[in-house]
Amino acid sequence: MANYNGPVCRLCRREGTKLFLKGERCYSDKCSVAKRTFPPGQHGQRRRGKVSDYGLQLREKQKARRIYGVMEKQFRRYFKAANRAKGVTGERLLQILELRLDNVVYRLGFADSRNQARQLVNHGHFSINGQKVDIPSYSVKENDEIAVRENSRSGAYFKNLSEVLGDRRIPAWLTLDAANLAGRVVRLPEREEIDIPVQEHHIVEMYSR
Repeated sequence: MANYNGPVCRLCRREGTKLFLKGERCYSDKCSVAKRTFPPGQHGQRRRGKVSDYGLQLREKQKARRIYGVMEKQFRRYFKAANRAKGVTGERLLQILELRLDNVVYRLGFADSRNQARQLVNHGHFSINGQKVDIPSYSVKENDEIAVRENSRSGAYFKNLSEVLGDRRIPAWLTLDAANLAGRVVRLPEREEIDIPVQEHHIVEMYSR
């Protein structure tokens, strides 16, 4: 699956809000969105016209895609799965995205950003229920245990990670065992626990046209 490899700060500026794609930098004074409130490009500072309904729906879809690092074809598959599932389609879509392995690794605090989490998963540093998994899009289920593999714990990155994990805020739908570099999915996330700046009903309207 292809991934966007360009400058991610441009994506935040294009959407006009922080998408938290660069970890700690997004919380600092170096954040590009705080410095430049206009979109990137030579025409970025021109006055914006009225946004159509489709334009609004497109922007919400693009924000969700960029936050989770998902390409269009895969995102469409996620929407079809959410549309077939029971419950509110928009909320089910966000749940599917939240349960991606790279996102769960990020939510547990093992990585500073989803991009970093994706790289760590790709390099085979994590296991699920004792089995090595190196697919970032792997869908984690309730009661699954996600842990740093034994062979990876002696590496420079993971060696001191347990010391800072206690300072990180973990969502209520996850539990963390910082000492053993492991976490567990105790239940599905609820909408109010998914802190991303996206209005998912606009995405549903777009794909329902």
